[in-house]
Amino acid sequence: MRKKASKTLSTLSFGTATLLMASSASAIDFKVKETDVDIYGFAKLDVIYDVDANLNNAIIRSKIRMDDELGVDGHTTLSANQSRLGVTTTTMVGGHPLKTNIEGDFYGAGGFSGGGGEFRLRHAYGVWNGILAGQTWSNFGNKLSYFPTVDFNGLLATGGGRQSQIRYTTGHFSVSLEDPQVGGAALAEDTNQYRLPDVTARYQGSAGPVNFAVAGLVRFLEYDAEGATVSNSNWDDDSATGWGMTFEASTKLSDVITVRGSVTHGDGIGGYLYLTPAQQPAYVDNQGNLETIEATGGGVSMSVAAGPGSFNLGYGVVIADLDDALAQGAVQGSSDERYSSTFVNYIWSPYDQITYGLEAGYHDAEQVNGNEGDAVRLQAMLMFGF
Repeated sequence: MRKKASKTLSTLSFGTATLLMASSASAIDFKVKETDVDIYGFAKLDVIYDVDANLNNAIIRSKIRMDDELGVDGHTTLSANQSRLGVTTTTMVGGHPLKTNIEGDFYGAGGFSGGGGEFRLRHAYGVWNGILAGQTWSNFGNKLSYFPTVDFNGLLATGGGRQSQIRYTTGHFSVSLEDPQVGGAALAEDTNQYRLPDVTARYQGSAGPVNFAVAGLVRFLEYDAEGATVSNSNWDDDSATGWGMTFEASTKLSDVITVRGSVTHGDGIGGYLYLTPAQQPAYVDNQGNLETIEATGGGVSMSVAAGPGSFNLGYGVVIADLDDALAQGAVQGSSDERYSSTFVNYIWSPYDQITYGLEAGYHDAEQVNGNEGDAVRLQAMLMFGF
């Protein structure tokens, strides 16, 4: 066995993308003919106490109860669904390394709501000579501003999710064609049309001690007016162009202090803005026109190395502009339009394969009608890695 910390970190979720920064992780590695194979993973137990409403295994912000709503306070949850198993391979092909990664966890079939526990695909992709094909993090998503959290969903506004895609990278620049269905549907399924893939481009570089990246997104949205849910003889098919931009940066202020930040904005961006309250990128107004939804998000965080781990503090917010959609009757006044979260935690590893974490989070939500609510979550974890 040999240390594989960097490989493991590259495949973790948003909430735990840097979870093992304070420790090393090991992998089981062996060789099959000309291929190097590494098997890695961890078993993780989360112990969760929701002071207010039950936010499920991973924080689902739509579960935050409004201040004028009645409900039961105080919920304890124990979950092992984030436990993970993955395999990577490396083979020399045509003078270039061919690398593959297949990884899954146990959040399938309702695992986020406390049920399920079925194995779920997270990553399945290969990379060769600058070409990536398969499912992995969106090229639009933030990578430099990942914030270590005990909670699986983690900080808001830290980029897009995992997409099926084909990507080409040369130097600091990368461009991709990505699955248009994953970034959020415009309408009900019987009216959606997905003629073209989403297009993203990203540049990542550095300026002195600062690492930075800027990325852009363009997507074609459309619907078929003959769909049953929007059927109207006076309407025609319609389409719209969605777009998004994101900027992120990170730097070390000293040997022990790291700071990060990101901002994302778009119109018709949908689920490319991580954990947005408006997953749908557009809606149909009263005249049958497809109208895009504008959304903005951002976050800042700081990590301070201390002892065998690090203290981490982060804040994130996402806002969707749903006022016009409300006026057109496309959403209800009780629809969420703003989320924000503050995390503070300490994550540490007394041994290479063992990681502990303690975390407190404050989360709030605001609806289109102005109603607000908040929730507090306390969480601990114990993770055994290999």
